[in-house]
Amino acid sequence: MRTTTRLAVLGTGIALAVAATGATAAQAEDGGSGDITIDKVVINGGKPVVVGTTNVVSAKVSVTATDNSGIAKATYISASGPKPNYAQIWDDEITCVKASATTSTCTGTLTFDPQAAVGFVDNKAAATWKLGALLSANDLDYIHRDAATTFKVQRYSKLTVNASPEPVKKGKTITVTGKLSRANWEDNEYHGYTNQSVKLQFRKKNSSTYTTVKTIKTNATGNLKTTVTASTDGYFRYSFAGTSTTPAVNAAGDFVDVQ
Repeated sequence: MRTTTRLAVLGTGIALAVAATGATAAQAEDGGSGDITIDKVVINGGKPVVVGTTNVVSAKVSVTATDNSGIAKATYISASGPKPNYAQIWDDEITCVKASATTSTCTGTLTFDPQAAVGFVDNKAAATWKLGALLSANDLDYIHRDAATTFKVQRYSKLTVNASPEPVKKGKTITVTGKLSRANWEDNEYHGYTNQSVKLQFRKKNSSTYTTVKTIKTNATGNLKTTVTASTDGYFRYSFAGTSTTPAVNAAGDFVDVQ
Protein backbone atom coordinates (compact mmCIF):
# COMPACT_ATOMS: atom_id res chain seq x y z
CA MET A 1 0.00 0.00 0.00
CA ARG A 2 1.09 3.57 -0.61
CA THR A 3 1.58 5.86 2.35
CA THR A 4 2.50 9.03 0.44
CA THR A 5 0.17 11.99 -0.06
CA ARG A 6 0.00 14.38 -3.01
CA LEU A 7 -1.52 17.70 -3.93
CA ALA A 8 -4.49 17.47 -6.28
CA VAL A 9 -4.42 20.60 -8.43
CA LEU A 10 -8.12 21.40 -8.25
CA GLY A 11 -7.98 24.81 -6.57
CA THR A 12 -10.05 23.55 -3.64
CA GLY A 13 -9.69 23.46 0.09
CA ILE A 14 -10.29 19.73 0.13
CA ALA A 15 -7.33 19.09 -2.13
CA LEU A 16 -5.11 21.14 0.16
CA ALA A 17 -6.35 19.16 3.14
CA VAL A 18 -5.38 15.89 1.46
CA ALA A 19 -1.92 17.26 0.79
CA ALA A 20 -1.35 18.23 4.40
CA THR A 21 1.59 16.52 6.02
CA GLY A 22 0.69 13.15 7.49
CA ALA A 23 -2.85 13.07 6.06
CA THR A 24 -4.34 10.23 4.09
CA ALA A 25 -6.99 10.55 1.42
CA ALA A 26 -9.54 8.90 3.67
CA GLN A 27 -9.17 11.67 6.26
CA ALA A 28 -10.46 14.49 4.05
CA GLU A 29 -14.00 15.77 4.68
CA ASP A 30 -16.86 15.54 2.21
CA GLY A 31 -17.08 18.38 -0.28
CA GLY A 32 -17.86 19.36 -3.81
CA SER A 33 -18.57 22.04 -6.38
CA GLY A 34 -20.91 22.06 -9.37
CA ASP A 35 -23.22 19.34 -10.69
CA ILE A 36 -20.83 16.38 -10.70
CA THR A 37 -22.27 13.24 -9.09
CA ILE A 38 -21.04 9.82 -8.03
CA ASP A 39 -23.61 7.39 -9.40
CA LYS A 40 -22.32 3.93 -8.51
CA VAL A 41 -19.48 2.41 -6.51
CA VAL A 42 -18.57 -1.30 -6.49
CA ILE A 43 -15.71 -2.96 -4.64
CA ASN A 44 -14.65 -6.60 -4.98
CA GLY A 45 -17.76 -7.45 -6.94
CA GLY A 46 -19.91 -6.64 -3.93
CA LYS A 47 -18.29 -9.35 -1.81
CA PRO A 48 -16.36 -8.93 1.46
CA VAL A 49 -12.58 -8.65 1.19
CA VAL A 50 -11.17 -11.73 2.94
CA VAL A 51 -7.53 -11.63 4.03
CA GLY A 52 -5.32 -14.43 5.36
CA THR A 53 -1.90 -14.23 6.99
CA THR A 54 0.56 -14.14 4.08
CA ASN A 55 -0.88 -13.28 0.67
CA VAL A 56 -1.59 -9.74 -0.49
CA VAL A 57 -5.28 -9.51 -1.45
CA SER A 58 -6.37 -7.32 -4.36
CA ALA A 59 -9.86 -5.83 -4.60
CA LYS A 60 -11.00 -4.12 -7.79
CA VAL A 61 -12.91 -0.86 -7.31
CA SER A 62 -15.08 0.96 -9.84
CA VAL A 63 -16.55 4.44 -9.39
CA THR A 64 -19.04 5.73 -11.94
CA ALA A 65 -19.52 9.52 -12.05
CA THR A 66 -21.39 12.06 -14.20
CA ASP A 67 -20.93 15.73 -15.03
CA ASN A 68 -22.35 17.79 -17.90
CA SER A 69 -18.80 18.57 -19.06
CA GLY A 70 -17.56 15.01 -18.71
CA ILE A 71 -15.27 13.42 -16.12
CA ALA A 72 -11.63 14.49 -16.18
CA LYS A 73 -10.02 12.22 -13.61
CA ALA A 74 -10.21 10.43 -10.29
CA THR A 75 -7.54 11.89 -8.03
CA TYR A 76 -7.77 9.05 -5.55
CA ILE A 77 -9.90 6.22 -4.26
CA SER A 78 -9.45 5.43 -0.59
CA ALA A 79 -10.60 2.87 1.95
CA SER A 80 -10.59 3.39 5.69
CA GLY A 81 -11.25 0.97 8.50
CA PRO A 82 -10.84 1.39 12.26
CA LYS A 83 -7.67 3.44 12.76
CA PRO A 84 -4.88 2.98 11.82
CA ASN A 85 -6.07 0.69 9.00
CA TYR A 86 -6.44 2.16 5.52
CA ALA A 87 -5.68 1.64 1.83
CA GLN A 88 -5.64 4.02 -1.11
CA ILE A 89 -5.10 4.34 -4.85
CA TRP A 90 -3.76 7.47 -6.54
CA ASP A 91 -4.56 8.90 -9.96
CA ASP A 92 -1.71 7.21 -11.83
CA GLU A 93 -3.16 3.83 -10.76
CA ILE A 94 -6.73 4.69 -11.78
CA THR A 95 -8.16 4.32 -15.30
CA CYS A 96 -11.25 6.28 -16.31
CA VAL A 97 -13.23 5.05 -19.30
CA LYS A 98 -16.04 7.06 -20.90
CA ALA A 99 -19.48 5.48 -21.07
CA SER A 100 -20.83 8.66 -22.71
CA ALA A 101 -19.92 12.32 -23.11
CA THR A 102 -20.99 12.98 -19.53
CA THR A 103 -20.36 9.69 -17.67
CA SER A 104 -17.20 7.73 -16.97
CA THR A 105 -16.29 4.73 -14.84
CA CYS A 106 -12.96 4.97 -13.03
CA THR A 107 -11.35 1.74 -11.88
CA GLY A 108 -8.38 0.78 -9.75
CA THR A 109 -7.21 -1.91 -7.36
CA LEU A 110 -6.92 -1.65 -3.60
CA THR A 111 -4.43 -3.97 -1.92
CA PHE A 112 -4.57 -5.43 1.57
CA ASP A 113 -1.28 -6.79 2.88
CA PRO A 114 -1.52 -8.70 6.19
CA GLN A 115 2.23 -8.30 6.70
CA ALA A 116 2.43 -4.59 5.93
CA ALA A 117 4.16 -2.30 8.40
CA VAL A 118 1.56 0.41 7.81
CA GLY A 119 -1.99 0.62 6.50
CA PHE A 120 -3.26 -2.82 7.49
CA VAL A 121 -1.84 -3.71 10.84
CA ASP A 122 -4.20 -5.24 13.40
CA ASN A 123 -7.30 -7.34 13.98
CA LYS A 124 -9.47 -4.25 14.32
CA ALA A 125 -9.32 -4.17 10.52
CA ALA A 126 -11.95 -6.92 10.49
CA ALA A 127 -14.85 -4.50 10.31
CA THR A 128 -17.01 -2.41 8.01
CA TRP A 129 -14.81 -0.04 5.98
CA LYS A 130 -15.70 3.18 4.18
CA LEU A 131 -14.77 3.64 0.54
CA GLY A 132 -14.13 7.24 -0.48
CA ALA A 133 -13.24 8.98 -3.72
CA LEU A 134 -12.24 12.39 -5.12
CA LEU A 135 -13.15 13.06 -8.76
CA SER A 136 -13.04 16.14 -10.98
CA ALA A 137 -14.84 17.16 -14.15
CA ASN A 138 -13.55 18.89 -17.29
CA ASP A 139 -15.12 22.20 -16.12
CA LEU A 140 -13.29 21.85 -12.76
CA ASP A 141 -16.36 20.74 -10.84
CA TYR A 142 -15.30 18.23 -8.20
CA ILE A 143 -16.80 15.86 -5.66
CA HIS A 144 -15.36 14.11 -2.65
CA ARG A 145 -17.19 11.49 -0.63
CA ASP A 146 -15.59 9.96 2.44
CA ALA A 147 -18.12 7.10 2.41
CA ALA A 148 -19.40 6.67 -1.13
CA THR A 149 -20.10 3.09 -0.08
CA THR A 150 -19.11 0.63 2.64
CA PHE A 151 -17.74 -2.90 2.54
CA LYS A 152 -16.56 -5.58 4.93
CA VAL A 153 -13.02 -6.80 5.54
CA GLN A 154 -12.87 -10.26 7.10
CA ARG A 155 -10.33 -12.64 8.62
CA TYR A 156 -9.80 -15.76 6.48
CA SER A 157 -11.14 -18.88 8.18
CA LYS A 158 -10.19 -22.56 8.13
CA LEU A 159 -12.18 -25.59 9.24
CA THR A 160 -11.05 -29.21 9.53
CA VAL A 161 -12.81 -32.51 10.26
CA ASN A 162 -11.82 -36.07 11.09
CA ALA A 163 -14.30 -38.89 11.64
CA SER A 164 -13.01 -42.11 13.21
CA PRO A 165 -12.67 -45.04 13.44
CA GLU A 166 -12.59 -45.91 9.75
CA PRO A 167 -14.03 -48.40 8.90
CA VAL A 168 -16.65 -48.80 11.64
CA LYS A 169 -19.37 -51.36 12.35
CA LYS A 170 -22.98 -50.28 11.98
CA GLY A 171 -24.41 -49.15 15.32
CA LYS A 172 -21.01 -48.32 16.79
CA THR A 173 -19.88 -44.83 17.85
CA ILE A 174 -18.10 -42.46 15.52
CA THR A 175 -16.08 -39.61 17.03
CA VAL A 176 -15.90 -36.48 14.87
CA THR A 177 -13.21 -33.95 15.69
CA GLY A 178 -12.12 -30.74 13.97
CA LYS A 179 -10.96 -27.19 14.46
CA LEU A 180 -12.19 -23.74 13.44
CA SER A 181 -9.42 -21.16 13.12
CA ARG A 182 -8.99 -17.74 11.58
CA ALA A 183 -6.23 -15.36 10.58
CA ASN A 184 -4.61 -13.20 13.23
CA TRP A 185 -3.07 -10.11 11.60
CA GLU A 186 -1.04 -9.20 14.65
CA ASP A 187 1.24 -12.26 14.59
CA ASN A 188 0.39 -13.63 11.09
CA GLU A 189 -0.71 -16.98 12.48
CA TYR A 190 -4.00 -18.88 12.62
CA HIS A 191 -5.68 -19.15 16.01
CA GLY A 192 -8.73 -21.10 17.14
CA TYR A 193 -12.04 -19.23 16.92
CA THR A 194 -13.62 -19.85 20.31
CA ASN A 195 -17.24 -20.32 21.42
CA GLN A 196 -18.65 -20.46 17.87
CA SER A 197 -21.62 -22.53 16.75
CA VAL A 198 -20.67 -25.08 14.10
CA LYS A 199 -22.93 -27.62 12.39
CA LEU A 200 -21.97 -31.27 12.01
CA GLN A 201 -23.35 -32.42 8.66
CA PHE A 202 -23.59 -35.77 6.90
CA ARG A 203 -23.89 -36.73 3.22
CA LYS A 204 -24.76 -40.29 2.23
CA LYS A 205 -22.55 -42.04 -0.29
CA ASN A 206 -23.75 -41.28 -3.85
CA SER A 207 -25.70 -38.25 -2.59
CA SER A 208 -24.83 -34.61 -3.25
CA THR A 209 -26.72 -33.13 -0.31
CA TYR A 210 -25.50 -32.56 3.24
CA THR A 211 -27.97 -32.55 6.12
CA THR A 212 -27.30 -31.19 9.59
CA VAL A 213 -26.91 -33.82 12.31
CA LYS A 214 -26.34 -31.50 15.27
CA THR A 215 -24.87 -28.14 16.23
CA ILE A 216 -22.00 -27.81 18.71
CA LYS A 217 -19.67 -25.03 19.83
CA THR A 218 -15.93 -24.66 19.56
CA ASN A 219 -14.00 -24.82 22.82
CA ALA A 220 -11.46 -22.37 24.21
CA THR A 221 -8.92 -23.33 21.53
CA GLY A 222 -11.35 -23.55 18.61
CA ASN A 223 -11.51 -27.35 18.69
CA LEU A 224 -14.62 -29.42 17.97
CA LYS A 225 -15.55 -32.88 19.20
CA THR A 226 -18.77 -34.88 19.21
CA THR A 227 -20.04 -38.42 18.68
CA VAL A 228 -22.67 -40.00 16.44
CA THR A 229 -23.91 -43.53 15.77
CA ALA A 230 -22.70 -45.21 12.58
CA SER A 231 -25.58 -46.01 10.25
CA THR A 232 -24.47 -45.94 6.61
CA ASP A 233 -21.52 -45.09 4.37
CA GLY A 234 -21.03 -41.39 3.84
CA TYR A 235 -19.17 -38.16 4.49
CA PHE A 236 -19.03 -36.05 7.63
CA ARG A 237 -18.11 -32.39 7.62
CA TYR A 238 -18.31 -29.36 9.87
CA SER A 239 -19.97 -26.20 8.55
CA PHE A 240 -19.54 -22.68 9.95
CA ALA A 241 -22.04 -19.99 8.95
CA GLY A 242 -19.63 -17.10 9.53
CA THR A 243 -19.80 -13.85 11.49
CA SER A 244 -19.43 -10.20 10.58
CA THR A 245 -15.64 -10.47 10.94
CA THR A 246 -15.10 -14.02 9.65
CA PRO A 247 -16.44 -15.68 6.49
CA ALA A 248 -18.44 -18.89 6.31
CA VAL A 249 -16.43 -22.05 5.68
CA ASN A 250 -17.08 -25.75 5.18
CA ALA A 251 -14.63 -28.53 5.96
CA ALA A 252 -13.92 -31.05 3.22
CA GLY A 253 -16.03 -34.16 3.81
CA ASP A 254 -14.37 -37.10 5.56
CA PHE A 255 -15.63 -40.48 4.31
CA VAL A 256 -16.58 -43.21 6.75
CA ASP A 257 -17.03 -46.82 5.61
CA VAL A 258 -19.79 -48.43 7.69
CA GLN A 259 -19.68 -52.24 7.66
